[in-house]
Amino acid sequence: MRGGRRWLGYALVAFAVFYLFTRPAEAAAAVQGVFNGVMQSADRLSVFFGALAG
Repeated sequence: MRGGRRWLGYALVAFAVFYLFTRPAEAAAAVQGVFNGVMQSADRLSVFFGALAG
């Protein structure tokens, strides 16, 4: 199973590099979307913990 996971990881990295070079604008939009989601989650967690403390 360990070898299969390694090859899956290599395949995902290869796909990401291929996507980056063939469609850079879409790749940037995807990364920006993930980053925005992480930031929004962090903001909501801070509101939650602020409400608990307040």
